[in-house]
Amino acid sequence: MARPRKSTANKQTFVSDGNVNKIKLDFGEVNPKQAEFFKSKALYTGYGGARGGGKSWAVQRLATLGCVKYAGIRVLIVRRQYSDLLENHIEPLKKFIPQDLAEYNNSTHIMYFINGSTIKFGHFNYDSTAENYQGQEYDWIFMDEATQFTEHQFRMLGGCLRGVNKIPKRFYVTCNPGGIGHRWVKRLFIDRDFKTDSENPEENENPKDYKFIFASVEDNEQLMKHSPAYVQMLSSLPEKMRAAHRYGDWDALGGAYFDEFTTARHVVKPFPIPDGWRRYRAFDYGLDMFACYWVAVDTDGRSYVYREFCQPELIVKDAAKEIHSHTLPSERIEITFAPPDMWNRQRTDGKTMAEDFLLNDVSIIKVANDRAQGALQMKNLLANMEDGKPGLLIFDNCKRLIDDLAAVQCDEKDPNKYATEPHDVTHTVDALRYYCVSRQMPAVVEKERE
Repeated sequence: MARPRKSTANKQTFVSDGNVNKIKLDFGEVNPKQAEFFKSKALYTGYGGARGGGKSWAVQRLATLGCVKYAGIRVLIVRRQYSDLLENHIEPLKKFIPQDLAEYNNSTHIMYFINGSTIKFGHFNYDSTAENYQGQEYDWIFMDEATQFTEHQFRMLGGCLRGVNKIPKRFYVTCNPGGIGHRWVKRLFIDRDFKTDSENPEENENPKDYKFIFASVEDNEQLMKHSPAYVQMLSSLPEKMRAAHRYGDWDALGGAYFDEFTTARHVVKPFPIPDGWRRYRAFDYGLDMFACYWVAVDTDGRSYVYREFCQPELIVKDAAKEIHSHTLPSERIEITFAPPDMWNRQRTDGKTMAEDFLLNDVSIIKVANDRAQGALQMKNLLANMEDGKPGLLIFDNCKRLIDDLAAVQCDEKDPNKYATEPHDVTHTVDALRYYCVSRQMPAVVEKERE
């Protein structure tokens, strides 16, 4: 069990009583903002704002402190990409923590401490991966670079914050403006715009549970001292990026690209599609993700996205099979829209993927791939028609599309486009874009027989 020793000049030094030796840990210089982060007793603590505030360092030291202080604590540190997790946390902690105190297992991605404490290093690219954490229990969770996660992922991980021990439960997030999670992080930690009047009390958010500690590069004296060029780099960024990254201005970046999209206006309960409505399909294909959507158009020209299929690592043959299996025998599909790269010839056999789809009984039509024009057309369809209702509605069973439309961000270099990073939230949006740039005909109203 660890016992703190008196700190000098903001140096936090701890001694761990192991089975054999006493192990000394020198935490180095802790700046006032990091010290405030360490001492926070809020259920959810946010830390960051501007870049260079020492977020990763604070996460590493606080996670280690928890493992030394509370024997048997279960800690989780998550990043969006494993490469970022390895570079920013795993390797630095392997160097910082002596092997006499803890050892890292490359297979489990867990650091095991001699007092029974553990740090699990996790990452995920898709919301479906977040569901893999269901059933797991952690005492402390660190979501590093939280604006790279969706609110759904945040809530899913929050469900893992539980246990019957007496260790205080804490959820820490670090963040900078921008990214797919910009909107929800800003709402909870910056604007403090909490849900407090829900009919279901369990859905309400307690303002006392949330605390945010703003940190800038000026708070990181070590970085200012050893890397003065970093400040110059931040100051030389374009105006909006400079305001966000240098000064932590959460209003500088536009946030969500489809800011007109809301679940209240654009998401509807499923209903039987009338036989006379025209039906279409559109997909985006890649080994990292195949996303396909089924869309129906009513007699007024309003589009309804009524079915979704998303799955990674499908070859063309299997993707075609999934298209067939998810299309009912009674459905008459007018056209299936696909991106131009389906007509690029492959190096292996010289054929195109469009030919491969055709060989598997899926005939596809090439659509324009102008991202700016396509995004504009999507916005046009999301706008209200003459009857005051949006021209594009989505069934609530298309969960991934709903999440990704709310998450995809503005392109920082071109406001007419949505960002292509992080890439995994663009597949569904791209598939819908291919439909929107096509020409859809409204259903024909059948005349009553005389």
